[in-house]
Amino acid sequence: MNHLIRDSAPLELYVWLGAEAALPGWDVLTGNPFGTPLPDDQFTTAQNYFAEYHLEYYRQRLYTNFPSRLHALLLFATRVDAEAFRAKHPERAQGKSLIHVRSEGSYVVSFHDSSWLDYLRLPHSLDLEMLDRVSNYYWKGALVEEVRLSFRDERWNAPPVIEALFQGTLKRVESPPTIRRLTRPA
Repeated sequence: MNHLIRDSAPLELYVWLGAEAALPGWDVLTGNPFGTPLPDDQFTTAQNYFAEYHLEYYRQRLYTNFPSRLHALLLFATRVDAEAFRAKHPERAQGKSLIHVRSEGSYVVSFHDSSWLDYLRLPHSLDLEMLDRVSNYYWKGALVEEVRLSFRDERWNAPPVIEALFQGTLKRVESPPTIRRLTRPA
């Protein structure tokens, strides 16, 4: 799978945005690791930052041509992926609308299974070797379901939710007008 694309051909993606959000506004995107607060407990917050830190550290060492999660717009590859994300993380999409967007001009985008972040955010202690393995799987575009993972000595698996790390310009795709059927008067 070629999951890193540099192009200018129109690309359509999806994002959960609050009513007050406007594009591009990357700080208000659901997927942004620092724009949308997670639960208030300190453990979850620390785990989230650590997961993001290690992914970025690994990217800077071995995947420098990929967009940084910290500087890219975090979107979803398809409507199905966006809906799957909402099903897995309803609190992160609560009160937001699913917006269809299209690229304008040149862009760089890479696609990754966001379920790797779910695994990194579990309450476990991974050694540096395992953190590197997970980061490598994420950046090379592997799906969680392709790798045998465990959590608390049991098999852990999650269906893929493909996120898009996008750098470029986006424009909202307006919904086509609703077709009204004319009825004959009685």
